[in-house]
Amino acid sequence: MAEKRTLPVLPLRGLVVYPHMMVNVDVGRDRSVAATERAIAGSNEVLVVAQRDPDAEDPTERDLYTVGTVVEIRQFLRMPEGVLRILVDGKTRAKILAYREGENYAEADVSEYEEEEGAPASKDVEALTHGVSDKFEEWVKISHKLPPEALVSISIMEDSGRLADIIASHLNLRYDVRQEILTLFDVRARLEYLYEVLLHELDIMGIEQKIGRRVRKQMDKVQRDFYLREKIKAIHKELGEDADKSADVERYRGILEKKEFPKDVRETIEREIHRLDASPATSSEVGVICTYLDCLAELPWTETTAEHVDMTEAHNILERDHYGLEKIKERILDYLAVRRLAPEQSAPILCLVGAPGVGKTSLGASIARAMGRKFIRASLGGIRDEAEIRGHRRTYVGAMPGRIIEGIRRAGVKNPVFLLDEVDKIAMDFHGDPSAALLEVLDPVQNCTFSDHYVELPFDLSRVFWIVTANNAARIPAPLRDRMEILNLSSYTELEKVEIARRHLLPRQRTQNGLKAKDIRVAAGVYPEIIRSYTREAGVRSLERVIGRLCRKAARRIVEGETAPISVTKANLVEFLEKPAYHAAKQEKKPLVGVVTGLAWTEVGGDVLRTEVNVLRGKGKLILTGQLGDVMQESAQAALSYVRSRSEALSLAEDFYEKDDIHIHLPEGAIPKDGPSAGITMATAMISALTGRKVRGDVAMTGEITLRGNVLPIGGLKEKTLAAYREGMKTIVLPQENAPDIEDIPDTVREALEFVPVTHMDEVLKIALYN
Repeated sequence: MAEKRTLPVLPLRGLVVYPHMMVNVDVGRDRSVAATERAIAGSNEVLVVAQRDPDAEDPTERDLYTVGTVVEIRQFLRMPEGVLRILVDGKTRAKILAYREGENYAEADVSEYEEEEGAPASKDVEALTHGVSDKFEEWVKISHKLPPEALVSISIMEDSGRLADIIASHLNLRYDVRQEILTLFDVRARLEYLYEVLLHELDIMGIEQKIGRRVRKQMDKVQRDFYLREKIKAIHKELGEDADKSADVERYRGILEKKEFPKDVRETIEREIHRLDASPATSSEVGVICTYLDCLAELPWTETTAEHVDMTEAHNILERDHYGLEKIKERILDYLAVRRLAPEQSAPILCLVGAPGVGKTSLGASIARAMGRKFIRASLGGIRDEAEIRGHRRTYVGAMPGRIIEGIRRAGVKNPVFLLDEVDKIAMDFHGDPSAALLEVLDPVQNCTFSDHYVELPFDLSRVFWIVTANNAARIPAPLRDRMEILNLSSYTELEKVEIARRHLLPRQRTQNGLKAKDIRVAAGVYPEIIRSYTREAGVRSLERVIGRLCRKAARRIVEGETAPISVTKANLVEFLEKPAYHAAKQEKKPLVGVVTGLAWTEVGGDVLRTEVNVLRGKGKLILTGQLGDVMQESAQAALSYVRSRSEALSLAEDFYEKDDIHIHLPEGAIPKDGPSAGITMATAMISALTGRKVRGDVAMTGEITLRGNVLPIGGLKEKTLAAYREGMKTIVLPQENAPDIEDIPDTVREALEFVPVTHMDEVLKIALYN
């Protein structure tokens, strides 16, 4: 029977009220409070309707279901902050016929449906009623969520519709299922739907019981914590919640279809995908397999960059990026020309050797740009583990590919320009020899099938253009050095440093420090002054740091209100950089006894060695101080043997080496010094101290000495010459075999110095000692 009425509307969030159900409701929204107060002031009846979206703050007609419940407000209590707590008693189902938004609250014309009590039920309804009661009783016994007395009161209820509503109110159902039961006005349809719901709930509870029994069989007294974890795993297995793993499997299969792979790689990927699909979602193997598949999928097995070598463009790039280094640029262009004529041939392995800061790494980047290839860099300095090159076996926890395969993976192509930095600083310990692993990487015969321990599949590295850098070629393992083309990058001259600072360093530091070209002006004479007084290096790193300090000082002045441009001149340079770190050498050198200027090569360029010798009364000891290495100590012994063999010609006492101690000292004792090129320097200093003859102060020398006084060739002549030029020397004594190397020295330096090639120690003494 239906009855039409107009009632205030009270929207409910997350709650469905059935007839014959009493529940407390907190009303806090302004319109809901107004609707409740209107009902209290009238018939105490209000229509409660569930919201479709519980999060809707100000629901409209579209946000509400069309079927609700007419309830009677039995009690109400005013709470703090305007909240009303009401106790409502469900009366009848009602369907909204018309909905109106009032000024303060909403009201609706509703059609109520009251069920006839005591009316005889059909046999189908009676059967459904008994079935629902039995299933509900079974549910109560399994869930233990109702006391037995409550179950008795429900089971003896004769009204089928009321029985269905009360049972539905006790079940823990989803929001939409509860609303669906409310909308079923027909008792038979309601009982049928409720019977299906009870069957579903009983199935779920049965699965839970089965899971519980299975897990309990695996549990003992010391595994209670483990029980909870296993129960979660079992639940996931029963419910099939391995969607993430399935998505990964489909993703890898999609990659396999879209991307081209070699046959053996494709077979490996297919095998690993099958393993992943067969592994439990909670297995630790899943993550290991996914990581391995990601590596195989991302490696560029067939992808390459189209190489295009334009000799004019390559020349322009090298000239634009690097000032000086003319011979190095010529040799690089020669290599690029060969690449253009024979692109399929194995690329050479270039080894750029030079002091820090001379542009080895940036040359590699320029070569990559000139060839149109991608550029990847990996630093090898200090690595001790062979796995850094070859990767780790997948049996290890945290296994990963080696630096070579990882670099190729980041490049995304199999033919990048790959720069291996600081190859001379590779170490070796019980983890293996990384330099031996590099042989397979760099050998053009072997690297076409390079095998990384992690990938475990041959990868072709023959298309890679390898560039290796080092500070000292002598420290590169001989088998590696045998596979490389050595290009020596010598020190920059002062003129080259000035041009590099003007063209490259100042613009870069301006940008890094937020300055524009108009904000700072550096006078032409400032660069030479910085080079002489604030830096002492073969490259330009320290020079760039000093220029950066200039830019930061200029930036501060501009921020503090000084008008741009900020001018830097020789006169105010001290204001920007404080006192000089080095002092320019005097042009005139005072002749001294036992003091000789030698020349040395270091990893940061050339340097001078002030070698001092004192002769003391003693027992014939040779005292060496100043952190001399083994080779330099042997040179001192050889020099002393030569002096002893020439004692008669030098007018020395026959037993001078028995009664006199000879003390050789090289200042700056905190700095280790080694090498054979100080042999003639120490011999000259000994002879000067023993004979009392003064040494010319403007002469610098370098050369290895034999026991018979022969002068042998040395390396690093250009760096040593630049150091002598910087110190204001006039004459350089060098081995005769190094005479062709004089051509490599810049014209400005060569014109300012006199070079005297010698073959024997006697020639050195004639030049260096006063009569």
